[in-house]
Order: sequence, then structure tokens, then C-alpha cells
Amino acid sequence: MDKKKAAIAFILVIVVLDVLSLGLVIPVLAKLIKSLVDGDEVLASWYIGLFGTIWALMQFICSPIMGALSDRFGRRPVLLVSAFGLGLDYILLALAPNLGWLIVGRVITGITAASFSTAQAYLADITTPENRSAAFGMFGAAFGLGFVLGPVAGGLLSDIDLRLPFWVSAVLTLANAMYGFFILPESLPKEKRMPFRWSRANPLGSLKLLASKTGLLPMAAILFLYQLSHQVFQSVFVIYTDERFQWSGLMVGSALATVGILNVIVQGGLIRPAIKKYGERILVFVGLLGGIVGFTSYSIAWTGQIFFACTVFFALMGFFNASLQGIMSKQLETNEQGQLSGANSSLNGIAGMIGPYLFTTVFGWTIVPNTSTYYPGAPFALAAAILTVALILAVIVVPRSTDPRVTRP
Repeated sequence: MDKKKAAIAFILVIVVLDVLSLGLVIPVLAKLIKSLVDGDEVLASWYIGLFGTIWALMQFICSPIMGALSDRFGRRPVLLVSAFGLGLDYILLALAPNLGWLIVGRVITGITAASFSTAQAYLADITTPENRSAAFGMFGAAFGLGFVLGPVAGGLLSDIDLRLPFWVSAVLTLANAMYGFFILPESLPKEKRMPFRWSRANPLGSLKLLASKTGLLPMAAILFLYQLSHQVFQSVFVIYTDERFQWSGLMVGSALATVGILNVIVQGGLIRPAIKKYGERILVFVGLLGGIVGFTSYSIAWTGQIFFACTVFFALMGFFNASLQGIMSKQLETNEQGQLSGANSSLNGIAGMIGPYLFTTVFGWTIVPNTSTYYPGAPFALAAAILTVALILAVIVVPRSTDPRVTRP
């Protein structure tokens, strides 16, 4: 395996393992919090919401810092320090004796996992502009694979011991960090690096980059609307399927795994030939339309079987993210890719702070039984409406020159 292929393999593996490690914790974190508050469900639910906000806040603050640091010192040191830090943090979480230490561990997890933006910048460094969207598609497929495997493995391990998923996450993450230490080359040459400035590294400063290039800010707005709509899954999916279909934990896990598997198929296998044939711009529209149809179908599905069938439509949304980020990446120089990834991750952090409150509030308003406003699928209908706005904006602002059949001026 040549160095470039080995580097790509490491990036994809680190994404799979990072998401796998995070997914391992999903089935156990709520139970662990509940055990630390003596079974008080009301207090436990408040802390679960707090942990979600902390995660999103750390992503918002630290993603642009990580991106700017990687533009200054290179991608390799940032990725390796983040990987080793995340592995050690899982050990802290495994040993946390109380909620205070658990919160500290969650803060560190949010910081170290902000290296996703640096991993995307690494891929941008080592791929040509023509192949960049396909590379981002592989990144998304790796993310989806980790999301499929993590919750299932976490559920099985937590049945053995509540803290075992943290130990397994630590071992996997540290092993991958050691692998990267020996085989990962630097992707950003010294002559292409740029000075570190807090004006660029703080979240608001990094977002200025999006306004510095013609057309970049409107595309970032489309990406934000996509990220916001996606928050409906982690916000209300479990309570929605319980309210509407009375699903067991196994059914919930199976549905999420189905979404993840289809995402892997689209982003890992279909996006590269689709970009070559249709171009990134068309796939942005296809992805948004798939999301609109999928979310709308979820909102009105009256049986669990129909809900599962709608997942096929929703899978088309996998074409969107890599295609739009590929278009945005082409607007910038090599030494700005880390800052762009950091800015996009900050947008995701903002969406993560807004989405849970927005969708759970709408859900609470519309599940009062025996009323004219009873509509448990309302959060998914809202997500579809948000994507509709994104689609209208995309038709207006996404440049036509991204189509491979159009000659660039």
C-alpha cells in the first residue's frame, strides 16, 4: 500500500473508530447518569439534555480552533493529539465516580472529537478538486459505518458491565492513534501553511471565512439548514417511535442501523459514479429532495413497516453533504481547507444547540392526546419544511459550473 492509500485508510479508520466509540456510549450514557442520580428520572433527563448541550458547545468552540491549528502546524499532529486525547478521556469516563467527573469527561470528549474537521481537511489536501466530493462521500460512509456498529456493540457490552463500553472505546481509539503515529504522513507542506490567529480560530472569526468568498456564505446557510433538520433524529426519534409504534429498543436500533447501512451504500458506493455522470450540483438537489420526501413520509407513516420503507427515500439524502462540501472546498486554497472544515463544524455545533430544544418542544406541543393538535410526526414535518427552504436556496445559489458537462469560464 502506497503512502497516500495508507493515509486515506487511516483517516477513514479514525472516523469509523471515533464514531464507533461515540456510538458505543449511546446506549450506556443515559443509564450511567441515571445510576449516579439514584434513579431520579426527572433529574437524569435534565442531565442528559445538559450533556448534549455541552457536546454541541464544545464542537462549536473547538472545531475552528482545531482547523486553524492544522492550517498552521499541519494535520498530522492535530489528528494524533486528538486521537490520543480521546482514548485517554474514555478511560476517565470509565473511572468517573460521580457526575462532576462525568461532565469533565464529556467536555474533553467534545473537544477531542472536534478533530473531524481536521480529518476532512486532510482528505481535501490529498485529493484533487475533481475527486474531493467522492472522498468526502467515503468520509460520510465511514461515519455511517461507525454509527451502525457503535450502538449495537454498546448495547451488548453494557449488558455485561455498564462501564465496559468506555474501556473498549479507549482500547480501540488508542490502538488507532498508535497506528497513525507510525504510518500517517503529513498532508500540508510547510510552504502552504498559514499563521495561527485567534481572529480566524474563534468560532465567529472562522465564520468570517464563509463571507470572504462570493457565494460561500449562502451555501453555508444551506449546509446549516441540513444540519439543523438532521437534529430531529437524535432529539425525538426514540420518543417518537415509542409514542407512535411502541417500538422496543431492538426495533429502534434496527431502524437506526438501517439508516446507517443505506447511508454507507450511497456515500461509499454510489456517490462517485453519480458525480461523474450528473455533477455535484444535481446531487445537491437529489439529496435535499430525498430528505424532504423521507422526512415527510416519516411524519405521516401510520405503521412501523411503512416507516421502515420510507428509509429508502431518505437514503437519497446521502448525496447531499459530500456534494455541497466538495463545491464549497473548490472555492478556497489548500491552506484554507482546515478553516473551512472548522467553520462548517461550528455550524453543526450551532445546529446541535438549537435543534434538540426546537424539535422536543414541537413534539411536546403536538402529543397531547384527544386534541385537534395531536400530531406526533410534527417534528419530522418541520424538518421537511426546513429542507424545503434549503432546496429553494440551493436552486438560487449553487453554481452551475460544478456540473462536469459545463465548461468552466
